[in-house]
Amino acid sequence: MTRFSTMGEAIDAHDGEIAFFEGVYYLYGTSYGCGFEWGKKEAPFCGFKTYSSTDLVHWTDRGMLFDPTTPVWQSRCDGSTYGCFRPHVIFNKKTSNYVLWINVYDNVSGFRVFTSKSPVGPFVEVAEPKLAVNADAPAAGLNNGDHDTFVDLDGTGYIAYTDWRTKGTIVIEKLSDDYLTGTGEVTKNITPGKTEAPSVFERNGIYYLTYSDPNCGYCAGTGTSYRTAKTPLGPWSEGIQISSNSCGGQPSFVSPIQLTSGTVYIYGSDLWNDAAKNEALANFYWAPLTFAEDGSILPMSCQNEAELSLAEGGAGKQKEIKNLDNDAGVRNFKTYEDISHNVQRGQGFTTTRKGILNGISVTTFQNGYPDADLVILLYAADENYLPIGKPLYSTNIPRDRVSWSPSNITVNPNISVNKGSKYTIVLKSSATKGIYGFMYHDENTEPNSGASYSSDQGKNYVIEKNRIIKFRTTIKTRS
Repeated sequence: MTRFSTMGEAIDAHDGEIAFFEGVYYLYGTSYGCGFEWGKKEAPFCGFKTYSSTDLVHWTDRGMLFDPTTPVWQSRCDGSTYGCFRPHVIFNKKTSNYVLWINVYDNVSGFRVFTSKSPVGPFVEVAEPKLAVNADAPAAGLNNGDHDTFVDLDGTGYIAYTDWRTKGTIVIEKLSDDYLTGTGEVTKNITPGKTEAPSVFERNGIYYLTYSDPNCGYCAGTGTSYRTAKTPLGPWSEGIQISSNSCGGQPSFVSPIQLTSGTVYIYGSDLWNDAAKNEALANFYWAPLTFAEDGSILPMSCQNEAELSLAEGGAGKQKEIKNLDNDAGVRNFKTYEDISHNVQRGQGFTTTRKGILNGISVTTFQNGYPDADLVILLYAADENYLPIGKPLYSTNIPRDRVSWSPSNITVNPNISVNKGSKYTIVLKSSATKGIYGFMYHDENTEPNSGASYSSDQGKNYVIEKNRIIKFRTTIKTRS
């Protein structure tokens, strides 16, 4: 099921990590919401986002790590390039800087580095890093790829990265004291090739390297293996596979998290959306790894939920919405897309008080570049919540206002309503190319208050029992 922010929007931060700084957890990742598509030349670069949380459940959108809309970053990372991916942030105690490494393909090293005094940025680019591997390779090629940054117990920094010139072997290199570049102290060919997406962590004096085995970009199910060593630079053991499908995705990170009972190691996997070029609908798998007494990682058993007693942090909550009247919540929602020239979707509701209906919010998204706008309408509804009469309110939402990642579109009817009246929100479009989508679940228990559906441009609607589309309404009480 989709993970939502505290605003009720799908989390749009992929192929990154969870980090912990000063009592707060941060999720860093690549955004796809503006329409980035790998390999599509016209696709824009969407940048890197971060979310913060105190409980690993409620995530607040903290915005972009830096402005991705500038000509420089669009030329480096848009669809005409290999793209830019995998933001990783570490803190340097000596400089008091947060250091961001991202994977790029417009230079020789394959990376660019930034610093900030805050874990949420803005991050400012510093000099291009120099690494020991492929230092003499041509720029803007497939030199070095997917990476992880790691700070050892003594404060020494390391970067694990993928050497594409050897067809996907994993490399680990020691970083400079300020974590801004490599030192040339490196261990090469840790894996035999055809691997990527490394993550490094330490547990009880043993260093672990997990990685995608085999490499398979955007695969919805590739293996995860690991190796161990007594130091970050090895020598490293032979690989052992702990999952054949990474619980439906591709491995992304392993993050040590302190519990009241000790340390847990959260494994993250990107649940890519069937290898779609735009991965704005991709979800996540996060769960603890388990270990045997000898320190070996046990084969992964995919979990739907994991209950953790965090040592640091506190309870979070969804953002409180002023004048809230109806709210479908954020639990167990899935995506579906079919709103186009023939298909319309409706969602009924009953007002709970008298006043001005000043807000309707629906969580929606686009796919495939619709050739017409999205239209949101409001109708009076019959006892089964089917629309009747002419629309009481209608507005066009321009295509460029609709994200590729499920996000809230809010409109303001500002019409007078009475307590107990029934209405239906309708989503439609005249698009003949591309499509709009919505969030739904089929667990609604209130009789006849689910969604409705029309496949003939709104001439006839059919009740969809127990279904509810993700929406909310606000009513301002008359003073």
